[in-house]
Amino acid sequence: MATETSRSVSELIREKKEKKSWIRYTEKMVPAFLLLTAIISILTTVGIVFTLIVETFTFFSQVPIIDFITQKDWYPFFASDPSYGIIALISGTLLVAVIAMVVALPIGLASAIYLSEYASDRVRRIIKPILEVLAGIPTIVYGFFALTFVTPLLQSIMPDLGFFNALSPGIVVGIMIIPMIASLSEDAMTSVPKSMREGALALGSTKFEVAIKVVLPAAVSGVVASFVLAISRAIGETMIVTLAGGATPKLTFDPTESIQTMTAYIVQVSSGDAGYGTTIYYSIYAVGMTLFLFTLLMNLLAQFISRRFREEY
Repeated sequence: MATETSRSVSELIREKKEKKSWIRYTEKMVPAFLLLTAIISILTTVGIVFTLIVETFTFFSQVPIIDFITQKDWYPFFASDPSYGIIALISGTLLVAVIAMVVALPIGLASAIYLSEYASDRVRRIIKPILEVLAGIPTIVYGFFALTFVTPLLQSIMPDLGFFNALSPGIVVGIMIIPMIASLSEDAMTSVPKSMREGALALGSTKFEVAIKVVLPAAVSGVVASFVLAISRAIGETMIVTLAGGATPKLTFDPTESIQTMTAYIVQVSSGDAGYGTTIYYSIYAVGMTLFLFTLLMNLLAQFISRRFREEY
């Protein structure tokens, strides 16, 4: 019996040592795995940017960059005299984005304030999942919704409105990004300490004054971040503007006219309208680089604004 007992104790000690060695091995492997995933993400980003830069330089070896920046016409498919003025595509992209922001910013921010400051826990548990479901709807569905429902509805109000226009996709893109603004802004407002609300209420402030003058300024960095992400999402939207915006690149600020955005042009060329190695083919990389620079500048601006407001509050 003593031999069996000593043997079982020795086995337990050995198993415990093996378990500790396995835990130490796992502790060493997990950081290495996380580092590997981070490196893969960085290399993927570098590869994308490198591809954009190389192909963009190939395009500018065939089309002068001055013409690309200054010309107002975008007619790459003209065989005799093609024109590559990116301003026409930029105006269409910004027009849709501005309409989307006019729709989404006030509604999204108001929804966030309601969910954070006024809604009960039960109402919040009902409304927030609905917003998240709205954010998960495929953009192709939004595109057909804009084309078959919103555009005819707008035409009943404005009979002269064309079938393809900037107003309809702008409104639908705004509807699409409302959940992003509402959810991220609500998270930022909820993270504001309750002591700030209680202190303001104790000084005689109303609930609305607390929400606007205390909670919103304290959460402004998160709110600004949600705005910038939403603007980036609106600028980068593809299917809605492709289906409902048309394919008429022009320098216009009239939302009732047919336009073409940068993403819609990329879809058009990628669908097989241009052969590999042609100037039109390389033009999609130049347009993609322009889109990338827009997003990069907005993110840098958002970080700057967030730091400034975080320092002040």
